[in-house]
Amino acid sequence: MEFNAKRIDTANAVVTANVEKSTIEKSVDKLAKEAAKTMEVQGFRKGKVPAHVVKSRYGSKLVEDAEGDVVREILASALKELNISNEEIIGEPSVSKFEKKENGDIEIEIKITNRPNIDLADYKALVPAVEDKAVDAKELKSRLDEIAASSAPLTKLKRKRAAKENDFTVIDFEGFVDGVAFDGGKGEAYTLQIGSNSFIPGFEEQIIGMKYEEQKDVVVTFPSEYQSKDLAGKEATFKVTLIEIQEKEAGELTDELAQKMLPGEENVTVATLTAKIEEQMKNEAKATYYREELKPAYLDILVEKLIFDLPESVVDQEINYALNNKVKDLNEEEIKALQEDPKKVDSMREELRADSAKSVKATFIVDALAKAEKVEISDQEVSQVIYYEAMQMQQNPQDVLKQYQDAGYLPAIKMSMIEDRVISKLLDEKLGK
Repeated sequence: MEFNAKRIDTANAVVTANVEKSTIEKSVDKLAKEAAKTMEVQGFRKGKVPAHVVKSRYGSKLVEDAEGDVVREILASALKELNISNEEIIGEPSVSKFEKKENGDIEIEIKITNRPNIDLADYKALVPAVEDKAVDAKELKSRLDEIAASSAPLTKLKRKRAAKENDFTVIDFEGFVDGVAFDGGKGEAYTLQIGSNSFIPGFEEQIIGMKYEEQKDVVVTFPSEYQSKDLAGKEATFKVTLIEIQEKEAGELTDELAQKMLPGEENVTVATLTAKIEEQMKNEAKATYYREELKPAYLDILVEKLIFDLPESVVDQEINYALNNKVKDLNEEEIKALQEDPKKVDSMREELRADSAKSVKATFIVDALAKAEKVEISDQEVSQVIYYEAMQMQQNPQDVLKQYQDAGYLPAIKMSMIEDRVISKLLDEKLGK
């Protein structure tokens, strides 16, 4: 059996081989003899089944297994010759050609992609200049005023009027699906701020215009992704009574309120809380500044400056992903035109190639940076982020995690977290200089 292993570049290689018919036949004979030792066939004692009987019964399967063994043998020999370890391989090597000739020989071509060699050079020298973002005094005061207002008590409006947007309403309600009350659908003297979007979509808007002691049927449809599967996607009628409308008293920031906001600390004052809020706002501003300005700029510089070969299979996967997203936005007529003319699809793929290659390159650069900076993200951290976001959206965290797992999103989420952490680390170092 002859094969030729050749590197196309540092990230891609191709193996070609011509497998003679006799090689496959020898392999089939060997497999048949091994199977005969354990196979049970009526009329023969176990372990005494002739090889020709095994071949007559399972010939096509034996040929298939023999061909598979030959491909694996070629691949193993090629990887050894190319000095590529299994850890370096990206994805599964693809058999791009498997052609049986008239004389029974087989022509095989296998494409291999491996992790590129990346020389980061002096990557820290390429980190862009970082400004120390200060918190605007007016924005800080506004945030503190919001805290004071949110903590202020509610009092009943002295003058009766109809409910309007942003009002704090006190309501009794009970929900029914197909005329039957459902668990968790009842509330008494419940305070609901109109416009808070804390209820089912469409509920709060129907409270607007209601008057004191007025009763009304509010009809809504539960979202299809609602956490209770028994209610998801169903129409419900809520019988609602408006008891009263309340308003916030003027809020005041005091040491007592500051202590409530920071229960784990001692000797808390308004000044303590102010410093904490200012620090929080500064971190928020810095995170936005990093995410929207500096991180993209730094990655663009690295993608432009660092030169290395890219695994073609990974670039092709990225092109396929971008193409699928683009096709989703096409109308029926445009999709039909693509189906009738494959050249248009090829043209679209080429249009997407440059951006796809940049995206793949950036991913490998981030991976190399993380290794250089010893930045890691555990699977537990990924799960914690998903849990937190699910709870913020009032969704079941375990269900959301399973959805992401099934859809294959977890690796992308993990890579995004690694990117944030490693580049933020480099930007923080630059800021500290």
